[in-house]
Amino acid sequence: MASIVSKKNLPAKEKADLIRELADDIKAESITVMDVRPKTSVTSFFVICTGTSQVHVNAIADNVYQKLRKNGIKTVRAPSIAGNDGWLLYDYGDVILHVMLEEKRQFYDLETLWETTPDNPDLIV
Repeated sequence: MASIVSKKNLPAKEKADLIRELADDIKAESITVMDVRPKTSVTSFFVICTGTSQVHVNAIADNVYQKLRKNGIKTVRAPSIAGNDGWLLYDYGDVILHVMLEEKRQFYDLETLWETTPDNPDLIV
């Protein structure tokens, strides 16, 4: 389990790695950390992971949210879990967490989309 001390001003890469650890603590699958800084100015990193069911997706996202919040790291935007459709996105400013069911992850294929997007740090999506 990841140990956290107060980390309000954590650099983006360290925050992304911490989010990866917290998702792993609750058995998220296929965790990917993507550096999208050359691609867009909207955020620095994506953490993308898979849950095995909607309940698991919710639990992964909630575990990350609660542990970061307890330590002073708040979301810019967080969805309501009720009625979710297999994809939760939590925006931590310089890191965006995507927790997806496998079928959603395969359909949207964010890794390929962002890997093939030409570098343009001024891109706002």
